[in-house]
Amino acid sequence: MMRGRTWRGLAAGVCVALAAYVLFLVVLAPAALLDVGLRHATDGGLRLAQAHGTLWSGDGLLEIRDASGHAIGKDLSWSLQPRALWRGRLDFAVAVDRAGARFPLRLSRHGIELSDLDLSLPASAIGVAVPRMAPLGPRGEIVLHVAKFSLVDGVLAADAVATWKGAGSALTTVAPLGSYELRLGSVAGSVEARLRTLDGPLHLDGHATWRGSGPPALAATARVEPRYRPQLAPLLRLIAVERGDGDFALQLGPPLGGGMPHAHGEEP
Repeated sequence: MMRGRTWRGLAAGVCVALAAYVLFLVVLAPAALLDVGLRHATDGGLRLAQAHGTLWSGDGLLEIRDASGHAIGKDLSWSLQPRALWRGRLDFAVAVDRAGARFPLRLSRHGIELSDLDLSLPASAIGVAVPRMAPLGPRGEIVLHVAKFSLVDGVLAADAVATWKGAGSALTTVAPLGSYELRLGSVAGSVEARLRTLDGPLHLDGHATWRGSGPPALAATARVEPRYRPQLAPLLRLIAVERGDGDFALQLGPPLGGGMPHAHGEEP
């Protein structure tokens, strides 16, 4: 009886020691490991450069990168919430640009979850994420609000909106071209994105569906008001197929880390 109790006590002590050792490794693990995870998950489209600190607490430069290595970055800082470790997950409080409220980010073996993220980027980020758009020299500001995003056990869910304000292009003097909204919502285990025009002489409407595997592609229609067609039609012919009467068909995708997309109607 005494021997059984001794072995049970020894086993419990070993378990506690192992747990403490794992916690010790997590606390001291370098922040650069986050870059490894981002690079793997996005095929190099997202990176964490200049990473300092540890998984527990650190900072760095979150970058969107295209295939050539051109990047647009935002300052990022995070702190790990230790109580979540005992539940087998990593809960972070994250701040972008070292300003504003932090948003929660949860990583576990089941997937990723985040919410309440607000982010602004120069419109040139569109050219980095979607290489076909880069020659247009996108101008303006992208404002992103993510109420919720998760990819857990293969099930994708999202509630987010991205607004392109004061949209423009380096190739035309027509400015602004307009303002546009891309809204994402969950539908039966997939995410649907709808593009609509808020204002401006260039009207964009589009739709995409993403199930979490493989890159999404956005099919859109561009329509130009008659008095702007002489200036904008040559611009649109660079990325879209002209259908006549000021209408153009456009397909954009894949984004981060993918190959060059093709305009709707072109051969790959």
